[in-house]
Amino acid sequence: MMKNSYDIDLKGRNYGDLIFETEYWTIFLAPNQSNIGTCVIVLKRRCGTLKGLKGEEWLDFGKIVKKLECSLESAFKPVMFNWGALMNADYLVENPDPHMHWHLIPRYKEKIQFQGLIFEDRYFGSMEPRPIKIREVPENVREKIIEKIRENIKGTDSTI
Repeated sequence: MMKNSYDIDLKGRNYGDLIFETEYWTIFLAPNQSNIGTCVIVLKRRCGTLKGLKGEEWLDFGKIVKKLECSLESAFKPVMFNWGALMNADYLVENPDPHMHWHLIPRYKEKIQFQGLIFEDRYFGSMEPRPIKIREVPENVREKIIEKIRENIKGTDSTI
């Protein structure tokens, strides 16, 4: 996991590889690339619930949604996006310590070919869960996915 500017310790949490940061959130390329471009958006301060988010964090998150969805549409042409604040795994331990983060999963009707790999959204259009087995991709391909996302981000932002 790449270094970040968190006010809290995220030791033991692998959110992926850094794409960019804003004042309140850090955006990672998720470890699981079953659907190419899957990201995790992580709050930079300790907070375990949606109701605990501050107004400015919600506003910043809204800007991130627009940037990421526009970028991914340009880069990989997904049909739609699934967003979820799923912190279930945090409650599998005796003393849970959830940390607010969002999963962004682009959804694809057609197979995507990128850097010699085929990405197929086998569960497009259904309520079936995504595969539990993580689809890891080589580091050089992860770097190319991040590069593609960054180059397609709309607008200018000095934090990117």
